[in-house]
Amino acid sequence: MEQKLKLLVCGDVRGRLKSFFARIENVNKKSGPFDLVLCVGDFFGTNPEVEVLQEYKRNIKTVAAPVYILGPTRKELAQYYADTQDGDICTNLSYLGKRGVYTTSGGLKIAYLSGNAQETGSNEWTYSKADAIAVRDSCLASKANMGDFRGIDILLTSQWPFGMQEKVKESCKLVSWLANAVKPRYHFCGMNDEFYESPPYRNLPDKNTQMELATRFVGLASFGNPEKKKHIYALSITPVEKMRVLELIQKTTDEIPSPYQNLSLLTESGTTNTEEKRDDQYFYDMSTPDDNRRNKRRSNDPNQHQQNNQKRGRPTFDQETCWFCLSAGSIEKHLIISVGDHFYLALAKGPITETHILILSITHIQCAALLSEPQWAELVRFKQALVQFYADRDQKVFFYERNFKTGHLQINAIGIDDNVAWKIQHVLEDKGEEYSVQLEKVPKLTAPSDLPERGPYFVAELPDDTVMLTRQMKGFPLHFGREIICADNLLNCEEKADWRQCNCTKEEEDEMVKNFRESFKPYDFTV
Repeated sequence: MEQKLKLLVCGDVRGRLKSFFARIENVNKKSGPFDLVLCVGDFFGTNPEVEVLQEYKRNIKTVAAPVYILGPTRKELAQYYADTQDGDICTNLSYLGKRGVYTTSGGLKIAYLSGNAQETGSNEWTYSKADAIAVRDSCLASKANMGDFRGIDILLTSQWPFGMQEKVKESCKLVSWLANAVKPRYHFCGMNDEFYESPPYRNLPDKNTQMELATRFVGLASFGNPEKKKHIYALSITPVEKMRVLELIQKTTDEIPSPYQNLSLLTESGTTNTEEKRDDQYFYDMSTPDDNRRNKRRSNDPNQHQQNNQKRGRPTFDQETCWFCLSAGSIEKHLIISVGDHFYLALAKGPITETHILILSITHIQCAALLSEPQWAELVRFKQALVQFYADRDQKVFFYERNFKTGHLQINAIGIDDNVAWKIQHVLEDKGEEYSVQLEKVPKLTAPSDLPERGPYFVAELPDDTVMLTRQMKGFPLHFGREIICADNLLNCEEKADWRQCNCTKEEEDEMVKNFRESFKPYDFTV
């Protein structure tokens, strides 16, 4: 597995060099080491602590981690960039440049655009339409076939994009156009003295890629601001070129439409681009992604993402369009096997085997931790029936629930042959180590209160009654459960980790449901 790179991104430093370098050193000692520190906005400010910088230039002191900064945003700031040698201001402090794409030794692609927009021409502290187009072209340059463009990892701009929020000083449509064109996984900027992190938005496909890639926008407040608004952002990231396509296109339940899709953005020919293409959310087994992935505070409501400084509520789910609510019109009823009072069984969409089953709540319930006593009791009955069903076929059953980036309770049940079922715990621990997921053994589940009431979790119930749980969802892979089952020392079908690679025709699904329903009748207490 490719190791993630650890990054810090900082807002406008504005010349507070002594406290900035000290903070980087402190954070790097406590939580590092960090591979890169990226600074957006105004780094030097009107009155920078030049004497502090001289200590680093003379190598009396050393910056604790590699720091990369954007260029000047005003004419009077250009003087501080005058004597850089190949971008180096001192050891571990580098000026990225006015515009371009920087690829790290670890393969991370960082596009950047410094300064403020100007209608015609440009200089060190301004940029033009031609500069934005040049950055876009640099991002696309390595692709012989434009259709396979995966986006870039990070976009750094001095200015905010137009359309992200209403009350923003000097936002710019050229930045919006560039973000829309290069589809970064993260877009950072400063200069607005505010912290704002939007829910991930889904970029529309275009001539360069048919993948609907997601972007997370983060505007950072100035470093050391008295209001203590968030000004440093930490993340771990795998370079986009080393990721599977599946990971890039996974969806999240808190996504918003692209803030740029209804804007008239300039194109090279001067025409406008307002092409729209919508894609509904989906909730099946891998139903939602990202690389959110993080348990961070965000200051916006996903339904009103242009309002700032507003606490974001829980994502809401439309039960009429939920794939799992039995009353919803969108449910694929031909997959249903058995229906109780509170739960029903259904064939998994994209099943790993013909007896890969989901236990689903009839009503819209987020997770098993929120069940009532009668609901829990029926869930236990369904589990016991499945245990006996698989046992009579010389199999042990593996149950798991992922309460993370999904809107409806779904518990996977799948039979593993007796002779290899003992390996499940080893595979689970190996996968946990591979993805840096810390799993802990907990007592056998006897009530909803045994599960975390608040926050996401993943829980696996093993055939020997071992229960393993994690609440560490940062970077948690959404196919974690399927990857365990599909591992080469269990079912040995790693190509089936993505449910969409296992799609069957409706006729095939009908046949599997019919066969399972008939076989399950002796165990079905609902009949």
